[in-house]
Formats: sequence, C-alpha cells, structure tokens
Amino acid sequence: MKRYTISFTGAGKVASSFIPGFKTAGFSIKQVVSRNSDKGKRVALSAGARWSDTPRFDEDTDIIIVAVPDRILESVLGNISCHRNTIVAHTAGSCGLEIFPGHIEKKGVFYPLQTFSEGRNVDLKGVPIFIESYDPEVTAVLNELAVSLGCRPETADVERRRMLHIAAIFVSNFTNYMLTRGYQITRKEGFDPDLLRPLLTETVAKAIERGPESSQSGPAVRNDYNTIEKHVDLLSFSPELQTLYEELSRSIIDYYKKY
Repeated sequence: MKRYTISFTGAGKVASSFIPGFKTAGFSIKQVVSRNSDKGKRVALSAGARWSDTPRFDEDTDIIIVAVPDRILESVLGNISCHRNTIVAHTAGSCGLEIFPGHIEKKGVFYPLQTFSEGRNVDLKGVPIFIESYDPEVTAVLNELAVSLGCRPETADVERRRMLHIAAIFVSNFTNYMLTRGYQITRKEGFDPDLLRPLLTETVAKAIERGPESSQSGPAVRNDYNTIEKHVDLLSFSPELQTLYEELSRSIIDYYKKY
C-alpha cells in the first residue's frame, strides 16, 4: 500500500479521530486547515503537521479529507486550492459529489457511520465507511484508506446514504434523547440515574444479539392500555413528556399490530 500524504480541512471530532489511525498506518499528515487557530494548531501539533487558516495545499498532498459541518461544506470546498491530481473527499453523510466545484477533478465521499465526541477516543475497527466517486482510481484509494483505519469500506450513492443518515439519527440521536428524558425522570424522584445502567446495557446487548424487533418489551407491545394511562397520569408534571409517551406508545402499538 502506498504511504499517502494526507491533509485535513477541519480540526474537529472527525479529523481528530482519523488522524491517529492514519499515522499508525504509516501515512504522513502534512497540513491541518482550520479557522479556529487554537484547535487547529493543537490538532496539527498532535499530527506532526503544520496549521493554516487558508485551504491552499502543496502539490505533494495526495489526499485532502474535508471534515467540516454540512452548512459550510460547499463554501469550504469552493475555496480549496490544490494540484489537479490531489484527491479531495468530504465526510458528510447527506451530501454527494454534486457539491464539489468544477476545479476539483478527483473527488469523492468518505462518510463514517459513527458518532464522534470531543475528548473521546473512538475505536474505528469495523466502523462502516461509505465511499462514492465517479473515478475508479479515487474509489480504490479511498477503499485503501478505510482498510488502513481498520474500517469496513462500503459503496453507496448519496440518496442511499441520506436514508442511512436518517436511520443513524433514529439509532443514535433519538436514543440518546430518550435516555436524557429517562434520566430526567429518575433524578426528579431523587434516584441516581446510574441505577438504569444495567437495564441500558442489557437492552442494547439484546437488540444487537436478537434484533430490536424481537427484543421489544413493555406495556405498549402488550397492548396494556391500563398501565399506559397510569403512566400518562404520573407524567402530569410535564405535558411534553405526556405527549411523547403517548405518541411513542401509540407508534409501538400500531407497528406490532402488523406482525
């Protein structure tokens, strides 16, 4: 495998997670571009790279990974100046190749299906990375990068990735919100939310092992309307939680009627 020279635009959670893996694989991190000088310099220093606030890249940069928020992605891509043979790949799940400006010839998507957080080291082994490009050579290189990180390369166009992104929001973001509200209720009654940890651990483990459809439990899947009504009454301190509980219960009831 060629030892590529890689640069980054963006010094956030995704870049900070990728860089150690690329360095371990033997790649050289040349440049980190970020408008936030403190964060950019810190990430560049950890990578043995130089920091810049201007997206101008040397001719010997093989690959530029653009890991920035979706709302500024088009603007950032439009300002990149690099050699015509440099591969430029963004990491957005909901954007495709159409967002690239005309002056970038070798373009692709390198989207990791994972959640990243500040100060948390994510084990990238087995994480799916969805790749898209019109150019077979670019696809091959991005596949190599994914494998070098221990990830699982997959191919998907933007329409399929957008639906997958929505699925990820249900699995990760919405789940996290449900936990937040569950912890809120627990604290309201003076309990330590850590009491829920064994339940959470078993819920996730069972869903992975058996599949979530086969793991559903609770009053809604049993059509236990009496318990549901009691729970709604107990949530009278929060009309918002009452509505959320009722709507989710109704959705579970309706879903399992079909099966």
